Amino acid sequence: MTGDEILDQIEILFPDAECELLHETPFQLLVAVVLSAQTTDASVNKVTPALFARWPDAESLRQADVHEVEKTIQTIGLYRSKAKNIVALSQALVDQFHGEVPSTFKELQSLPGVGRKTANVVRSVAFDVPSFAVDTHVERIAKRLGLAKVEDDPLKVETKLRRKISRERWNQGHHDLIFFGRYFCTARKPRCEECPFVSFCKKDKLDAYQAELKEKKKARKQEAKA
Repeated sequence: MTGDEILDQIEILFPDAECELLHETPFQLLVAVVLSAQTTDASVNKVTPALFARWPDAESLRQADVHEVEKTIQTIGLYRSKAKNIVALSQALVDQFHGEVPSTFKELQSLPGVGRKTANVVRSVAFDVPSFAVDTHVERIAKRLGLAKVEDDPLKVETKLRRKISRERWNQGHHDLIFFGRYFCTARKPRCEECPFVSFCKKDKLDAYQAELKEKKKARKQEAKA
């Protein structure tokens, strides 16, 4: 089954897949995506309404006391470093881009706390530039469905998805794979008995590979202690 055919099937299950991070502007989206690293979108959505009510744009957030920002977002993981990053990126936006979020990959990645995944999401959602952000859900689904190899790093996964899925479907495809991974083909309890892809799923191969990596890591730790 091709990448486009896989998306066709997923879109039958999830016809309304979209970005679930609450935001009203490109700036708010950028901040929300930075906050979402190693944290669920649902957790981020619990803190951003208060955050954006107080500091709705780069000009206001750059002047914020980092400790006050920490208090506002303290229920999410890595909140101290994230608070520092979003204040710093707000300062950078004002200093370098007149307070506006840039749309180029290079400029976005120059901002504190903004990596490849975040830049791809902002380009895709805020500016409708064909992009394919790879988060944990996208990476897991791509490997389980054979769109990438189990040993591929996120950059290789992105490269293969961009090659195997039609360019005009990249932006929506990102949301499709996230919804499928978040609500159907979950990490721990996937709904395999209902899955349209079970005949070629590589879940067992991926699980075995990850278990092997875990054992190797454990062995290295034990050797280091010896």
